[in-house]
Amino acid sequence: MLNRVAVLSDIHAVLPALEAVLAEPEVRAADRIVLTGDIAAGPQPVQVLDLLVSLGDRIVWISGNADRELLEYRSGQRDSIPDPIAPWAAGQLREDHLDLLGRLPRSLSLPVHGLGKVLFCHATPRDDEEVVLVDSCLDRWREVFSELDTDIRTVVCGHTHMPFVRLAHGRLVINPGSVGMPYGRPGAHWALLGPGVELRSTDFDIEAATTHITQDCSYPDIAEWADYFLNVRATDADALEAFAPRDGRGHTP
Repeated sequence: MLNRVAVLSDIHAVLPALEAVLAEPEVRAADRIVLTGDIAAGPQPVQVLDLLVSLGDRIVWISGNADRELLEYRSGQRDSIPDPIAPWAAGQLREDHLDLLGRLPRSLSLPVHGLGKVLFCHATPRDDEEVVLVDSCLDRWREVFSELDTDIRTVVCGHTHMPFVRLAHGRLVINPGSVGMPYGRPGAHWALLGPGVELRSTDFDIEAATTHITQDCSYPDIAEWADYFLNVRATDADALEAFAPRDGRGHTP
């Protein structure tokens, strides 16, 4: 049984944001650091993966749809990726990075004090691109939970980059938000589990981070990328409007 687990989701290869979260005392003291996917698709994929690998067995890795897309692009299974920076990021990865990402599970469960058996995944337990939101209807939650074992009472997911905690059909659902590409408000967002749930946000010097990334990254549009995502130009309302058609809504939550 793990006493404390830090959950970092959707890092998207933003090294300054990751370093800020890893420096948090609660993260440094956590029994495990669980990464719920979309780790390397962004401006500093090599630096982020190398840092996380250096932390050894404290890191628990889960693949996200963006990580899968990097692998598919590099292996020739696809010739494009919807995220404009992702093909560039895929080209930066070494063979050991590709091997690592190729071994990652889509989900896994861990026992956490106070929360029982916790399932960690990227988007939903059954699919790495499915969308569920804080206001998704209960029928939608029943559908995405349909294949779960009854002993899983807590589910941690990411993918939509917006933090929330809610109850759905007796299961506690937690989204820690995004470390590297948050929607709604600045900061690197993450969660601390055990025995309860804390949604956390770590401030870092956005101006310095923007300078660092633009100097460190050869992606042609990196200045625009860094300005948009580090300064959180997309509001939570913008993100919810964009994601809403994909969660099957139309029913009363």
